[in-house]
Amino acid sequence: MIIDSHQHLWTADYPWLADPALDRIRRDYGVEDLRKNLRAAGVDRTVLVEAGRCDAAETTEFLATAAATPEIAGVVGWASLTDPTLADVIAGHRAGTGGHLLVGIRDQVQGHPDDFLDRPDVRAGLRVVAAAGLVNEVVVRGPQLPSVARAAQALPDSRFVLDHLGKPRVAAGAEGLDEWRTLIAPVAACPNVVAKMSGLVAEADWSHWTVEDLRPFVETAVDMFGGGRLMFGSDWPVCEVAASYTQVRAAFEEILGGTPDDIFTTTAISVYQLEIS
Repeated sequence: MIIDSHQHLWTADYPWLADPALDRIRRDYGVEDLRKNLRAAGVDRTVLVEAGRCDAAETTEFLATAAATPEIAGVVGWASLTDPTLADVIAGHRAGTGGHLLVGIRDQVQGHPDDFLDRPDVRAGLRVVAAAGLVNEVVVRGPQLPSVARAAQALPDSRFVLDHLGKPRVAAGAEGLDEWRTLIAPVAACPNVVAKMSGLVAEADWSHWTVEDLRPFVETAVDMFGGGRLMFGSDWPVCEVAASYTQVRAAFEEILGGTPDDIFTTTAISVYQLEIS
């Protein structure tokens, strides 16, 4: 069984898709699109992740979609970490259709200042998520990685998932690799952080990327985190700015020499506590 730990669904009217550079992915992506790509890539289950709409209704919709879609094994929903009613928001989602499939919460940290995760009210929100038994999922820019390490150290009982290996500047080649290696090392040193090998093609040269561009970032991640703290993620359909779903899976397979059970299956099941039948 192959599990994709990171995929999205959205409609063409999501505000962030208005960027002219995103013309090629500015359309509706629904369950049938997902199923077509899963079949082509030989992927069995996925984790559906909030897609930047940043409202509670999206999470409600995604949980209902997941409940009706056997291929979706879990949902990482959006919620504001600074919402004083966060515990009630989580409880409300769990009480609704598909609520048992809520596995994590992700705020759009990448849109905040670099020290956002250091704020007392944000740390309080991270604790609420952890107390609910959910994963604290973080999508950040490279300069924010030090704050991820600090948050993980301060909250050892929380499970953190780092999206897209912290968005290294793959297109910058060796310079991007050296910069990222320094930033990611303190994060990798935190045993309660698991990282997703996802989103790399979107950080590469969209028109001219190669597997060899991705290889040093993937191999460094394996060295630093180990397979037991890494998960494969397609980042579909964001990946389509640069590559198809099947191309993304094939690239990771080539670099990793196959589909290691931990990276492609068991880490996701363990971290997200997925119920796979």
